[in-house]
Amino acid sequence: MSSAIGDTLRQIRHARGKSLAVVAGLAGISPSYLSRLESGDRALDRRSLIVSLAHALEVAPSEITGSALTTPGELEEDRSLDGVRLALLAVSMGQPRGQVVSVETLTPRVTAILTAQRDCNYSLVGQQLPSLIRDLHSTLKAHRDEREVLRLLVLTHVQGTQAWLGDIGASLDLAWQAAMLAQQAAERLDEPLFTAVSAFGTAFGLLAAGGFDMAEDTLREAMPGTETPEQTQLAGMLTLTSSLVSAAQRNNTERLAALDHADELANHTGESNALWFGFGPSNVGVWRMSVALEAGEHAEAAKIAETVNPDALPSPTRRSAYYREYGRALARVPKRRDDAVMMLRQAELISPARIHRHPFMRSILAELVAKAKRDAVGRELRGMAYRAGLHV
Repeated sequence: MSSAIGDTLRQIRHARGKSLAVVAGLAGISPSYLSRLESGDRALDRRSLIVSLAHALEVAPSEITGSALTTPGELEEDRSLDGVRLALLAVSMGQPRGQVVSVETLTPRVTAILTAQRDCNYSLVGQQLPSLIRDLHSTLKAHRDEREVLRLLVLTHVQGTQAWLGDIGASLDLAWQAAMLAQQAAERLDEPLFTAVSAFGTAFGLLAAGGFDMAEDTLREAMPGTETPEQTQLAGMLTLTSSLVSAAQRNNTERLAALDHADELANHTGESNALWFGFGPSNVGVWRMSVALEAGEHAEAAKIAETVNPDALPSPTRRSAYYREYGRALARVPKRRDDAVMMLRQAELISPARIHRHPFMRSILAELVAKAKRDAVGRELRGMAYRAGLHV
């Protein structure tokens, strides 16, 4: 069995008329390693490597990962995607066509959607998001409760729209639309705290597209300070994102310095949840795992996982991230593949979409299935791969 990403990679290389040796040389890897990526024997699960291959093939990174992002019709939230897409298009045209309602009515609706997103209840988010997007922008267009609505818009589009689109495997362009709407609201609001929230979303959009330098600049310019607990928590989240960007840039010094700074900030804030970010020592531990994985340090990520108590994490979203990243790490640790499968299964139980729809995870599943035994763990693994839409 080969992975969808590997198949796409091979197809693009053949279409470009380039040999394994040429593409591998341009990407800084060996031809044998590229061959294993194409066959699904190795997972393509690092942003930096995806970007290197995209540059070698002269395509956008999304051309390589895009085919593995969606499996239409499998999950209930798919049926809501067109509604969200149309709401974003209507807003971009200046015709949101929603209801003008009070901020007292909008605030609990935003809270409900962000709570559902935090709890991985993606079907509920998808059902409620289109009308909320339209009503928020219609209320803003009517100049009603403007500053309060702008704050709600920044939060909704970063922590709701953009996060939801990413988790269900929607196109990068749609998620980028949400990030830009948040940025426009933040610029109009001109408050450091919400500028930082917007920068988080913008940086993640740039990171997904391979715009590492632009993501770095965005984060640096938006640091909110540490005068208040909320500012400290947001500064911590931007610092964590900076560490991920540095890992993608293969800048080890900056990566480790950012993580250490985030640790210091988390020790001051404790476990917290300003603006739905859940910043704190436990979440920093999960980010340390993700950053180590981006740097290709799988054994280190597994070692970090052993120091994190998943029950202390502030939400199902972060707990699913913990088990997902732990499984991703163990998949590359000798004699730990069975444990990797069980960690990934735990993540799937919390949030199916975060396993089925993420291109990294689909690539990991394909690699594991290719080497799976005909035992109970193998059956569990093949079941996950089947639910993710892979050919088993």
